[in-house]
Amino acid sequence: MSNSRKIRFAIIGCGRIAQRHAEHISSLGQLVAVCDIKKERAIMLADKYSCNFYENIDNLLYHDTDCDVVSVCTPNGLHADHTIKALKAGKDVICEKPMAISSEDCKRMIKEAQRNNKSLFIVKQNRFNPPIIALKRVIDDGKLGKIINIQLNCFWNRNEQYYLNSDWKGKKSLDGGTLYTQFSHFIDLIFWLNGDIANVHAITKNLQHNGLIEFEDTGVIALEFENGALGTINYTVNSYGKNMEGSITVFGQKGTVKIGGQYLNTLEYQYIQDYKITDVFESRPANDYGFYQGSMSNHDKVYENVIDVLLNNGKIATNGEEGLKTVEIIEKIYNAARDSYLKND
Repeated sequence: MSNSRKIRFAIIGCGRIAQRHAEHISSLGQLVAVCDIKKERAIMLADKYSCNFYENIDNLLYHDTDCDVVSVCTPNGLHADHTIKALKAGKDVICEKPMAISSEDCKRMIKEAQRNNKSLFIVKQNRFNPPIIALKRVIDDGKLGKIINIQLNCFWNRNEQYYLNSDWKGKKSLDGGTLYTQFSHFIDLIFWLNGDIANVHAITKNLQHNGLIEFEDTGVIALEFENGALGTINYTVNSYGKNMEGSITVFGQKGTVKIGGQYLNTLEYQYIQDYKITDVFESRPANDYGFYQGSMSNHDKVYENVIDVLLNNGKIATNGEEGLKTVEIIEKIYNAARDSYLKND
């Protein structure tokens, strides 16, 4: 791929998050095509960025053969099939979170990327939050010593309107569950910071969304990491009226750090032996979708990484293997919750 021209992108799925992708593609590369089974959404995005539109991914891949990268922004349960089609067509792929809603699908995606010698990028933009980068650095540098405990809190609001306005959110086959759609970024971060999970105990319940969603809206989880550290995850989409908190607290033998705020965007607490974090820049606003907000808006960093990898032989920020690991951990949690329910039923 030549440095003399911009990388050409296509977007599959023209929903809310696709708007963010299109914005950054237009400033860093070239958007040549968009696709959505809802024709009016594809036309609106295509008109805004003066590109081709399609209602079918096969037609896009057949006609727009000179696009370099396909960004998959479809519902979670379609990520695997759409990614594999694009890889088979010889395209590099950016896949939105979660990578898929089963580890087997993730493995199929990885194998297809390898088979076609193409790059597979998984969107985990919270890794670029300045406070998270600072926390990762102090852990990797040994400033906190041995990690003893990690506490993850995810207290958001997803009301009736959120689910009624969508034809896939809340449906098990396309959404997967609250940990996939709302909080997979957080699961990725505890893995990125402290490694894999060995043991899980979990209780999950649907406490306020009966008839709206086909899975849990709240969970309480106890973890044992492979390195011996313990952890907890407390999550809900029942925070009254609005998102309350997204936080990670790390307890080490030589220090404690809490990254909090609503979206892991604030260094709330630090007390470290002979050290102080001082180089944390202000985080950007969260993705704003009108009546609710999502995770931090760092998609420009994702696209900068894609361009660096494809043009300058850079390193993928979050690859397929890491995307798979997030899904495997979520599967462990849901399996533990199911086992707990069956045991107590």
